[in-house]
Amino acid sequence: MEKQEYKIIADGASDLGEARARENDVDIVPFYVSFDDTTYQKEIEEIGIREFYQQMVDNPKTFPKSSMPSVQDYIDAFEPYAKSGIPVICICITSKFSGSYNSAMTASGMLKDTYPEAKITVIDSTLNTVLEGMFVMEAVRMKHDGKSYEENIDRLLKLREYGRILFTVGGMSYLVHGGRVGKLVGLAANTLNIRPLITMKEGEIFPSGLARSRKKSKDKVIEMICDNFKENGGSIDQYTIHVGYGYDYDEAVSFRSQVSEALTKASANSGPDDPLKAQLIEIHQIGATVGVHTGPYPLGVGILKKYEYI
Repeated sequence: MEKQEYKIIADGASDLGEARARENDVDIVPFYVSFDDTTYQKEIEEIGIREFYQQMVDNPKTFPKSSMPSVQDYIDAFEPYAKSGIPVICICITSKFSGSYNSAMTASGMLKDTYPEAKITVIDSTLNTVLEGMFVMEAVRMKHDGKSYEENIDRLLKLREYGRILFTVGGMSYLVHGGRVGKLVGLAANTLNIRPLITMKEGEIFPSGLARSRKKSKDKVIEMICDNFKENGGSIDQYTIHVGYGYDYDEAVSFRSQVSEALTKASANSGPDDPLKAQLIEIHQIGATVGVHTGPYPLGVGILKKYEYI
């Protein structure tokens, strides 16, 4: 059977990276980032992620801001496919964090006035950063596996509830500045050298505890990951697991090994002859859309069920 032609588009919050998006034929509609409240640059296209984090590391008292793609940005992304009669699936960051989904929906509606036959489906992933990228890659896998446009959409909508991000950050300053925690709480936490633990699910973030050092916060994230598998059941090989990091790649590599070892021990289906290989856990850099809120040292794990198992 001939595969159905359709296009997958994602916003820049998916943190796929330029090379991975290109290799998988995914168009990216970038977010914007600013360090001076005046000049906004397109993420990746005009400012690289490494450069973004380097500026934060070099200027720790500077707090960057991000801005969502505009309606026109989405019109520019959708129109070539609307003209050509190629259906589009557009995947956006959780609408509880950003208006990107609303911009895409407005653009879709405007284009359908001009191209009544256009098929543009905009999906609120209810996810963010590396986990949103994992979600996009499941859409890519379904397309490559010959799933139809309609079946891809149907499974994506069901898949959203199976995503989790469990992470920590280097300190509270950026969360305080972005209004994610109160100033007094942030001041007390910084004074005591406390690191927050955070879970993201169903489009929102939830506090998951505190730790008194970076090492303890990483250990706690790993404990939370193992607890997640115990609570939700299923074999680990039914899930995709990725490590997300900000500035420090070497720390992410070491953390991946710790995650792999812990999950191998925790999994009832993994014995000495069936370990979870560390290299099966991919490492991806968290982009500016989230980095402006976390600072340069976010570190965590994204977990998403594979589409075959929903």
